[in-house]
Amino acid sequence: MALTKIEINPMTRLEGHGKISIFLDEKGNVDNAFFQVVELRGYERFVQGMPIEEVPRTVSTICGVCRAVHFTASMKASDGVYNVEPTPTARKIREIFFNAHYVEDHAAILYALGFPDFVVGPTANPAERNLIGLINAVGAETGKLVLKKRFAAVKILEMLGGKPIHPVAALPGGWSKRVTQDERKEIMALAEEMVELGQLTLKIFEDVVLKNPEYVKLVTGDVYKVVTNYLGSVDENDKVAFYDGTQKFIDTNGKEIARFKGKEYLNYIAERVLPWSYLKMPYMKQKGWKGVVDGPDTSLYSVGPLPRLNVASGMPTPLAQEAYEKMYNVFGHKPVHNILAYHWARAIELLCAAENIRELAKDESLCNPDVRSKLGPASEGVGIVEAPRGTLIHHYVTDEKGIVEKANLIVATTHNKGPINVAVKRAAQNFIKDGVVNEGLLNMVELAYRPYDLCLACATHALPGRDPLQIDIYDCDGKLYKTLKNF
Repeated sequence: MALTKIEINPMTRLEGHGKISIFLDEKGNVDNAFFQVVELRGYERFVQGMPIEEVPRTVSTICGVCRAVHFTASMKASDGVYNVEPTPTARKIREIFFNAHYVEDHAAILYALGFPDFVVGPTANPAERNLIGLINAVGAETGKLVLKKRFAAVKILEMLGGKPIHPVAALPGGWSKRVTQDERKEIMALAEEMVELGQLTLKIFEDVVLKNPEYVKLVTGDVYKVVTNYLGSVDENDKVAFYDGTQKFIDTNGKEIARFKGKEYLNYIAERVLPWSYLKMPYMKQKGWKGVVDGPDTSLYSVGPLPRLNVASGMPTPLAQEAYEKMYNVFGHKPVHNILAYHWARAIELLCAAENIRELAKDESLCNPDVRSKLGPASEGVGIVEAPRGTLIHHYVTDEKGIVEKANLIVATTHNKGPINVAVKRAAQNFIKDGVVNEGLLNMVELAYRPYDLCLACATHALPGRDPLQIDIYDCDGKLYKTLKNF
């Protein structure tokens, strides 16, 4: 059968470089569709031979958007390498830092990548369907207010991390910078700004989406529905946990399947290489590979804001809990499989992170001088955090001196590879019929991946585990330091 190929290349409003290939049969209907990643990042090899304490600063450069999450996950892994727990003060500093990143990141994704489809319109001219178009629609004053309050999070990242983009304050077992009383008070004031941003964001979502019957139908309908298992982290009260927690799997009906921590992830997650993408496809090891399909028997699972809310019994903060209850009341069931609800869940998490910072900053012990614990012998460590995009795993094996010998990173977008492909194919089959293809219909297809907040620079690996590249690394004197081959 002759197939016609349509490409969305490049994919828009995401981090990184990817494309969607859609194949039409002779009647002009969708035979198949593929979400393909066409870039390569080799950080799992770059860090080999590096002291583990240097790794957080290095992996933060994987992506300028996701810098704080790779920084934090690798820092937690370095704790494991040296068999040490951070001091209570250091942990609080880390949590404030990490939650500030949540506010900054979720705000950027919602306002720049997600909301334009709803505020401006999903089939509007792409020249208007963007951040500028959104600001024109909501008003310049509202746009300035959002940017001002988002900057409060960036200020905390710079204050605690040492730099606003790629932080430098990580230490195994602690943090390299103490917090002064003046800084603590400033964080408290900034936290109030961020709580207001969270409340404003939820109000915008309610006014723009929930009060529009067509958008409600789109959010709650079956076109953007992907039925998978879910993975997220919970605290001791089974509430959503960002910085630390126990990883929890539920099935498509919401039944708990398993819980794990640290290196136990190897018992539950397998990764498969497919011939049409540099991005590996994880699946649940105990269910076995079932293919790129959703439904009750699937072995695919999803991570991110909506899966975290699906997995947990609630939110750890009062305002976010109210919003959580409202969302599930609208859908009337749990888990929610409607992927456009990722945007709603993301807004709820933004508010939760701001509330977390406000509560942590009230504690005067944040200024205690005990910011580092004594290290043990070096060996192996796993750091797991809930990145804004979903569960992030950093796993390092070192020699007795703490020099990295092996590294494995499983990133949120990697976890979501299978569900994203299902979502894209389903949307393509729904909107492209009888050979009718136009810009508006293709954006309705793109609408299917934006809820997952793709970060392709973070997620890519070589196709069969290797790539025919050689990279020569030179020191500052121009002398060859290391050659990397066969990625």
